[in-house]
Amino acid sequence: MENIIFIILIAIAAPGGMVLGYHARKIYGSRQKNSAEAKIKDILDQAKNKQKELELEAKNKAITIIDDAKKEESSRRNELSTAQKRLEQREEKFDKKLLELEDRQQRLYSKANTLERIKKEISQLKQQQVEKLEKVANMKKDEAVEKLLEAVEKENAETLSSRIRKLEGESSEEIEKKARDILAVAVQRTAISHATESTTTVVNLPSDEMKGRIIGREGRNIKTIEQLTGVEIIVDDTPEAIIVSGFSPIRRHLAKKTLEKLIADGRIHPTKIEDAIAESKKELALDIKKAGEEALYEVGVTGIDPKLVSILGRLKYRTSFGQNALRHSIEVSALSALIAEQLGADVNVTRKAGILHDIGKAVDHEIQGTHPEIGRDIAKKFNLPDEIIQPILTHHDDKPTTLEAVIVKVADAISGARPGARKDTYEQYLQRLSELEDVANNFEGVEKSYAIQAGREIRIFVQPEKISDLEASKLAKSIAKKIEEELKYPGEIKVNVTRETRVIEYAR
Repeated sequence: MENIIFIILIAIAAPGGMVLGYHARKIYGSRQKNSAEAKIKDILDQAKNKQKELELEAKNKAITIIDDAKKEESSRRNELSTAQKRLEQREEKFDKKLLELEDRQQRLYSKANTLERIKKEISQLKQQQVEKLEKVANMKKDEAVEKLLEAVEKENAETLSSRIRKLEGESSEEIEKKARDILAVAVQRTAISHATESTTTVVNLPSDEMKGRIIGREGRNIKTIEQLTGVEIIVDDTPEAIIVSGFSPIRRHLAKKTLEKLIADGRIHPTKIEDAIAESKKELALDIKKAGEEALYEVGVTGIDPKLVSILGRLKYRTSFGQNALRHSIEVSALSALIAEQLGADVNVTRKAGILHDIGKAVDHEIQGTHPEIGRDIAKKFNLPDEIIQPILTHHDDKPTTLEAVIVKVADAISGARPGARKDTYEQYLQRLSELEDVANNFEGVEKSYAIQAGREIRIFVQPEKISDLEASKLAKSIAKKIEEELKYPGEIKVNVTRETRVIEYAR
C-alpha cells in the first residue's frame, strides 16, 4: 500500500517536475538569448558609429579635394586669360606692322613706277637730242664718236706711246724684281739633296763561295731569280759581291732583298727562291707605304687616303731624268708652300698639290696616258677637291688655270732645274727600255716581259695555255720584226721567248 502511494506520488510529482523543468529551462534560455542579443546590438552600434566616422572623414576629404581642384582650375583660368591677352596684344602689333609694310610696299611701288616713267622720259629726250645733233652734224652717233677718238689719238699718239712704254718698263722691272726675290727666298729656304739614280745595285756576299751557290747547278738558281724578278745578275771577279742590273728600281730592290734573304738562310734552290721573292714582295709593299707616310709627314700633309699613300710611296722607286720622283715631289711641295706664302695663295692647297703633282708617274707604266692625266684620274678616284686636281693636271701646261697651279708649275721647274738634279741621257735610256717592254706586252698571249742587259735582250714569258711551242717561235719573230720597225737602238736586241707549264698538286 505504501508502495502504491509512493508510486502515485511519484506519478503526480513527475509531471510537475517536468513542468517546473520546462519553465526553468525557458527562463534560462530567455536570459541567454537576451545576453547574445545584447552583444550583437553592441557590435552593430559600434559598426554604425565607425561607419558614421568613415563617412564623415570621406566627406571632409572630398570637400578638400574639391576645394583644391577649384583653386587649381581658377589658377589655370587666370594663366589662360593672361596668355590670351598676350596673344591678342601680339596679334595687334603684328597687324600694325603688316599694315605698315603694306603701306611702305605700296609707296615703293609708286616710287618705282615714277622712276621708270622719268627714265623713259629721259631716254626719249636723249634720243631726241641725239637725233637733232645727227641732223645738224649730218653724221651718225657712232661715226662722230669714231672721228673724235681718231682726232684725240692723232693729237696724243706720241705721248700715249711713250707713256705706255714707260709704264710697261716700270711694271716689267718691278714684277721681275719681285719674282726674283720670291724665288730666291724659296730656293734658299729649301735645301734637298740630290743623287742621280744608277741602274745597278751591289749585293755584298759573305764569301766568294756563295757565288757558286747563287748560280746553282747548270745556272738554274740564277736563271730562276732573273726570270721571276726581271733583272740581270752579273757575277764577275769582284770579290765578295755581285751586281744586280735593271732599269726598274723596284725590280732591283726586290732582287736585292731576295738575295739577302737567301744568303742569310743558306738554302738556295728554285722553290726557296720563289718563297723568298713572295716574302720580299710583301716587305716591299710595306716599305712603299712607309715611304709615302714619311714623305707626307716631312711636308706636313694629313688626311690622305691610305691607298693613295701607298701609290705615293711607289715614287720612291721611280725616277725622272735620273732624279728620284719622291724626293722631287717633296721638294716641289716645300717650294710651293714657300712661294704661296709670299704671294698670299692657299698654302695648304699648294703643299698638298705639290706632293701629289707627279702621282701619275707611280702607275704610268701600267696605265695609258700622260702622267698629268693619270694623276687627275687618281685624284678624282680618291675624291680630292678640284683646287688640288687642277695643279696636278696643268703643271706642264703653258697657262695653268689657277694661282696655285701656276705656283706648283714654277716649283716643279725650279726642282728640276737644280744643278745635278737631272740627267737627260739616263732618262732616254730608261725610256728606250720601257718602250722595248711595251712593244712585247702588246702582243696577245704575253704574260710579262723584262728588258735586261742594258736593252740588248728582252725576255718574254708567255701563257702556255694560249701559246703553243710553234706559236712561241712565230711570236719571237713577230716581236723582233716590230722592234726593228718601231724602235731605234744600237747594235742588236735578243728576243728570248720562254714557254713554261707548271702543274701543282698537294698531298694531304
